[in-house]
Amino acid sequence: MTISSKVLKTEKEEDVSLLDLPELALECILQRLSPSGLCSMARVCTSLRDRCRSDHLWEKHMKQKWGRVIGPAAYREWQWHIASRKRPSLLKKSNKRGLSRSLFSVCPLSWIRPKLESSGEPSCSLSVDYIKAWYLSLESGKLWFPAQVYNRENGHLGFVMSCYDALLSYDSCTDTFRARYSSQGRQTIEENIPWHRLRAPPIDVLPHVLHVSDCLNDLRPGDHIEIQWRNNIELPYGWWYGIIGHLETCNGNENHCCCYNNDMLILEFNQYSPGSQWRRAVINRKNHQEGGNEADGFYGGIRKICNKEEISIWKSFWPTEVLKY
Repeated sequence: MTISSKVLKTEKEEDVSLLDLPELALECILQRLSPSGLCSMARVCTSLRDRCRSDHLWEKHMKQKWGRVIGPAAYREWQWHIASRKRPSLLKKSNKRGLSRSLFSVCPLSWIRPKLESSGEPSCSLSVDYIKAWYLSLESGKLWFPAQVYNRENGHLGFVMSCYDALLSYDSCTDTFRARYSSQGRQTIEENIPWHRLRAPPIDVLPHVLHVSDCLNDLRPGDHIEIQWRNNIELPYGWWYGIIGHLETCNGNENHCCCYNNDMLILEFNQYSPGSQWRRAVINRKNHQEGGNEADGFYGGIRKICNKEEISIWKSFWPTEVLKY
């Protein structure tokens, strides 16, 4: 091959555009790009801009980075954020909860969509770059979204082995979060919260609403649970980790245990020392509603934890010393 023919061949190869690649090859390239790579590629030309903002490309990145901390409540907050920018005149005439229902869209995120569909929410159309815009808003820290925080206020002894609702904002410089907790009209701020202390709410229920327990008849000694608890009825609930214990009349022998047939259910919180008023609680599994008093607090709904990963996460926050309350 002569030098001129090599030059001609090189020039022809250089004339090949990324858009000239087969559809499958181009799609594979785009799927391998990082979020910043997709943003850079979108600036090349109009055609690539449209491709690089497609939801199917951004869903993977959304799930990888944000999947553990966003759920239906965070999606509704994003919907409200969009509405507040696009339809300010409508917001003046509508309350937040009512408007967010009227503007509710079919969630494009596959791991959230089933929870939303089961709630019977109405739907509407979405913009083509919906997930990209949501991802970048979360990344920038401009969007405060609802999630839950384990051991709030950096492990304050009063909150060990609990998980509380909060509004969160991401700080990309430190890769941590800021949290705003609501308590009797006052807000508590916590900074520098790491990822491992956050989760998306496993149950889509508002912080002040009693969860309707659907597992009481199935609970047996040794089962892991979360239970709603609050110090007084004006406060939002937190979720507290515990296990189901044996009745005092039972010796704990599995072969002779009949605790599961008894109407009374023993809740144990073994992070507290024996004899502590917080160590054990008793509820009636047949007619349990919120119960308690100002001295011991108020116990709400119960959720059975079946997932081993969830149990492991709870145990990772176990205090190094027994709490002497």
